[in-house]
Amino acid sequence: MRPIDIAVAGCGPCGLATALLLARDGHRVTIFERFDAAQPVGSGLMLQPTGLAVLDRLGLGDAARAKGAAIERLIGRAGANGPVVLDVRYAAMRRPVSGIGIHRASLFGLLHDAVLEARIVIETGRQVVGSALVADGKRRLDFADGTSVGPFDLVVDTLGARSVLAAPTGRDLPYGALWASLDWVDGAGFDGAALEQRYRAARQMTGVMPIGTSPNHTMPQAAFFWSLRANALDAWRNRGLAAWADEVRTLWPICDVLLDQIGDSDQLTFARYAHRTLSRPASTGLIHMGDAWHSTSPQLGQGANMALLDAWALAQGLRSSGSVGEALAWTVHLRSDHINLYQNLSYWLTPVYQSDGNVVPFLRDRLVAPLSKIPPIPHVLAMLVSGLVGAPLGRLDLA
Repeated sequence: MRPIDIAVAGCGPCGLATALLLARDGHRVTIFERFDAAQPVGSGLMLQPTGLAVLDRLGLGDAARAKGAAIERLIGRAGANGPVVLDVRYAAMRRPVSGIGIHRASLFGLLHDAVLEARIVIETGRQVVGSALVADGKRRLDFADGTSVGPFDLVVDTLGARSVLAAPTGRDLPYGALWASLDWVDGAGFDGAALEQRYRAARQMTGVMPIGTSPNHTMPQAAFFWSLRANALDAWRNRGLAAWADEVRTLWPICDVLLDQIGDSDQLTFARYAHRTLSRPASTGLIHMGDAWHSTSPQLGQGANMALLDAWALAQGLRSSGSVGEALAWTVHLRSDHINLYQNLSYWLTPVYQSDGNVVPFLRDRLVAPLSKIPPIPHVLAMLVSGLVGAPLGRLDLA
């Protein structure tokens, strides 16, 4: 397709990767960001082989691996030293792959630096509030200060799960999580190549994952999280850190070395989760990407990886189509099956780890754990966690 004018709303990993791919294909791209300075939000995430395949094509995969920490295993126990109820090993796929635990700031920094190097324009302090069609199927963007900009041949919405450009759909999930990035402590007993979790039924869950070094730290870090009902957040604040820390220690005593680093509740960020999938992710001159199209809980660790695959699919669609409309239709075609598969899997799996009942975690601990050791289940679980179920890389010519 000939070069076109493209507006990317949002400057997170999805928006940055999209802008970089499309600019490299010759399109004129401008990113609009609501903050006065583009910045990452959150703690750690896991890059799967799917997301890494896109970063490799961008020339950033090796840098991401160097910044992050290799994750070979996901392991969860019922209680501090109870039975293993989750054990997923990438080695079960018999492929030389692993996950990468990485600080969001590190991933953001790699993409942001590449965007600046490509001289892609980022307009900050521009809070998007809407988009409207103008002449010839083009679109403008409207901002909170009453100004507008355009027209653009294409607007790419990467504003996240609560995007103002997308129709309301889905539902908020009852549970979210408190997150913090803390210094990794050697010798504390944590596995340096695993995402580890501890559960009490499905009402309580805490986890630790190595995430390498972040831009502002020279020491390796860990992502620490604690599952919490959204409607219990105020009560958690009112109880104070000491009472909560005792609760964490009761579930997993070795977390003491991490809790000692938390002196203020502001060090913990509460992430709210929502399950939503747009039935129509594209319309005239507009496509929703990443969490703006599909979002759910992070139980399968697919969020950033799905967004990177969306960005690659849009680039593929524009390369192979003669019009914007055709390109958007092809993008949706390339991604819909994989997205719907993982959205449904996440919908059914989330209550296994975050819910109030007793029956589901009881079955998890006594049935799912033993079955997960019987071939070919270990292979299937590793494929599921890696994001490779449904063969998305082959569909996108990334294999």
